[in-house]
Amino acid sequence: MSDPLAPVLERLDQDAALAVARLCDLLRIPSVSTDPAFKPDCRRAAEWLAAELSAIGFDAAVRETPGHPMVVGHSRAHPEGAPRLLYYGHYDVQPADPIELWESPPFEPVVIEAERGPRVVGRGAVDDKGQVMTWLEALRAWHAVHGSYPARITVLLEGEEESGSPSLNGFLEANREELAADVCLISDTGMWDIDTPAITTSLRGMVYSEVTLHGPSRDLHSGMYGGAVPNPINVLARLIAQLHDEQGRIQIPGFYDGIAEPSAERLAQWRELGFDESAFLAEVGLKTPAGEAGRSALERLWSRPTCDVNGIHGGYTGKGAKTVIPAHATAKISCRLVPGQDPKTVEAGIRRFFEERAPADCRVELTVHSASPAIEVPDRSPELTAALRGLDRVFDKTPVLIGCGGSIPVAGAIRRLLGFDSLLIGFGLEDDRVHSPNEKFELRCLHNGARAHAAILAELGKPST
Repeated sequence: MSDPLAPVLERLDQDAALAVARLCDLLRIPSVSTDPAFKPDCRRAAEWLAAELSAIGFDAAVRETPGHPMVVGHSRAHPEGAPRLLYYGHYDVQPADPIELWESPPFEPVVIEAERGPRVVGRGAVDDKGQVMTWLEALRAWHAVHGSYPARITVLLEGEEESGSPSLNGFLEANREELAADVCLISDTGMWDIDTPAITTSLRGMVYSEVTLHGPSRDLHSGMYGGAVPNPINVLARLIAQLHDEQGRIQIPGFYDGIAEPSAERLAQWRELGFDESAFLAEVGLKTPAGEAGRSALERLWSRPTCDVNGIHGGYTGKGAKTVIPAHATAKISCRLVPGQDPKTVEAGIRRFFEERAPADCRVELTVHSASPAIEVPDRSPELTAALRGLDRVFDKTPVLIGCGGSIPVAGAIRRLLGFDSLLIGFGLEDDRVHSPNEKFELRCLHNGARAHAAILAELGKPST
């Protein structure tokens, strides 16, 4: 019997340049979900993807939500009783700011030559448009060669992932039966290195909050009131400095409740990866490790929680001088969570931390923008085993199982609301400048990712015996 995968891989090789052109077409659409000015562009990106799916054998449509639309597609041709796969991705992107740090316009993608070969540079190149195109190109090639798919495939593309996914849970709940599957495939993570594929088996969750400290009833002249009234910026800065002790442990009440240590087997797997912490730091211009004392870098990144201030503002921040004691000051704080932590407990702890330390006449206001738990996916399942076989078919190096310090809330939502797990198989690299100026995606990763998804589809589509 001939191998159905071989001609699909050949087709992907033949169409590699066309795949890059299609990715650039998608990157030109500035689908920034968090900025209302880009709302028409978000819809345009959704319509572009729905049209692409319709052209490769899907019944696809743009579906309304209270925010930006979803795209849902269902394969038309597949064997009766075939395995059910859900492919998830997001078409929205982060804002391009600061624009002045881009070496080329963020929504005018360019392909440039670099040390490891050509790469495409543009906002969304790797997060997540390029990664979506890895499996979309695999599906395109499979349909072009066979006219059908070996599995019953549903595609779900979101337009609000970069702004907290406010419409996601409601959409999943309302369409539970339509989105039913055996497993979800998500490409929004990374490889171990450019030659070594990886499946991510753990993701940190997150509580993203905004703390505002209110002081006097209005902005005050610092000469007339300075030294006699609390300055909200000074107070908030002092409280922020107390979030960590000298050993790097977080002082939020109840923060570490429920956390389990990684197993000895898992720690041994991580040691065998040969992580180069010096190179990891050097890539961002640093030399000295930081964080929780007594932990390796991979432990800190993959199995320990964090608390980081992502922005702080108050008073006068324009050019020149204005000597003012502000009425309030605000800090944006993200806590990355690990398995065992309850987001509601962490939220309550943040509130208690600031309220207990705030001086008299200062009022704390806490706004939580998003909250999601950490997840662990089974590292021994038929679907994961099939995915490993697929990766083995197209990569020379053996795939590895890794953790991820980032958060992908949809994976937890799919498990909680739809009842099945996800395979987190991404093709990004640490130096892809995710969320930063000059975001890029190696074309080698785009092409190998498409080949890998084709092989994974071949393995997952095999009838169970």
